[in-house]
Amino acid sequence: MSDSGEKEIAAQQIEQSRVDSTKEAEYSDASVADSELEWTEEEERAIRRKIDRHTVPLVTVLYMLCFLDRINIGNASIQGMRDDLDLGGVRLNWALSIFYIVYLLVEVPSNMILKRFGPRFYLPLLVCGFGFISLCTAFVRDFAGLMVARVFLGLFEGGAFPGLAFFLSCFYKRNELLFRMGIYVSAASIAGAFGGLLATGLSRIPEWGVASMRIARWRNIFFFEGLVTILVGLAAPVWMPTTPGEARFLTARERRIAAERLVREHKANPVGKVTWRDIKQAVLCVHNYTCALGFFLINITVQGLSVFMPTILQDLGWTDTKAQLYSVPPYVAACLVAIAIAYASDKTRQRGAWLAAFSCIALTGFAILRWVENPKLRYMALYFVTVGAFPGGPGFLAWGINNSAGPSVRAVSSGYIVTLGTIGGIVATWTYTRSDAPRYHTGHTINLCGQIATVVLAIFGILYCLYENRARAAGKRDYRLEGLTEEEQEALGNNHPNFRYWT
Repeated sequence: MSDSGEKEIAAQQIEQSRVDSTKEAEYSDASVADSELEWTEEEERAIRRKIDRHTVPLVTVLYMLCFLDRINIGNASIQGMRDDLDLGGVRLNWALSIFYIVYLLVEVPSNMILKRFGPRFYLPLLVCGFGFISLCTAFVRDFAGLMVARVFLGLFEGGAFPGLAFFLSCFYKRNELLFRMGIYVSAASIAGAFGGLLATGLSRIPEWGVASMRIARWRNIFFFEGLVTILVGLAAPVWMPTTPGEARFLTARERRIAAERLVREHKANPVGKVTWRDIKQAVLCVHNYTCALGFFLINITVQGLSVFMPTILQDLGWTDTKAQLYSVPPYVAACLVAIAIAYASDKTRQRGAWLAAFSCIALTGFAILRWVENPKLRYMALYFVTVGAFPGGPGFLAWGINNSAGPSVRAVSSGYIVTLGTIGGIVATWTYTRSDAPRYHTGHTINLCGQIATVVLAIFGILYCLYENRARAAGKRDYRLEGLTEEEQEALGNNHPNFRYWT
């Protein structure tokens, strides 16, 4: 190599060293600045409101479309799909089950991908994906085609719910999370309400399409709801922020405050990668199993009702149109109550007590459905069930996320809880079968027992958290710090003796 070439390489190395030193100095200065950063409560409140305006409405709309594309099969089934695709016997139940089987397999891997690449484009990609599959369902000709469509729908939707939950957890402190999550998950109730109205209107659109494929009745439901989902998914990246520290709608100081307030609460790097230690910590946490099992039991009710309510109402003796319209009010009531309970739970910093109380309301509703024959009383019982059960999903998920320290652990925990909970969706698809119509004794009995177990589980969760908090306050968990460096102690997360569980 020539002398000039060696000199050029040496010059490049010196320049690179200078750049690296500059970056390191800048990083060090930023770290010191953040450790010294102070702000007022009014500033933090103003920042939180800005974040609210740019995150909560967006994830609510996205999850509403997600849930709508999931449950529209129930509305379509009483608008002619069952006969057109020959879905007699348990074929409809199999079409529902295959969706949840695929759904639960992709939840944790999807959240890990989300943590790696960020939410701005990944989550809208999932939305566009399940919107496209919903649109394609309008063109299926037989049971096999429907099964394939439901497999791909589960593939895209599986990452949406835990992904949106984790996305919100990256912007809010523990005492702020459930209220926002309650609003976003209430989209399930909104979707249930709109589902009946939309199905009624869309099924009446005159027949259209090409000669080889005419679109009418139930096919309109899938086509137009899927089309709207795709359009919203394509527009979502324009509005969706990536992290608090990169939110374009905040000023430079506000971005630093938004990021630092979470670092100080969780004592963890918000952009750290998911490690095997994080996965192990999430999977082996007793409280995560409590929340996952609670989510499982709640899902049996929520997912089952979301799909089968039109059928249950039709079997009370009402026409398909009346059954669609009568499914709206219980969902509206559930939406309002879920938001109110989420707000009250955040303010009181209590999770388990609210979960136990409202599960009691749900089990009362199922007791009426199981043993009372009067159609009006049975319809009233649906209000009890929706109002009592629908707040449970976001409640158990937020409880698990609240008690998982560190963004990476929360990413795994949220996916893990939802994955185990999704098994309840599989059970739900078999709770109501045609052979059990019109009283559905088996389905109502399963849900009644499930809500009783939810009450017991919520009480166990409270007692476990209280026990752990008292043990840590008494110094019985201090041995976990022995021989560890400061960095290793912080990596303990919710196993750290200073961490306190929410009850």
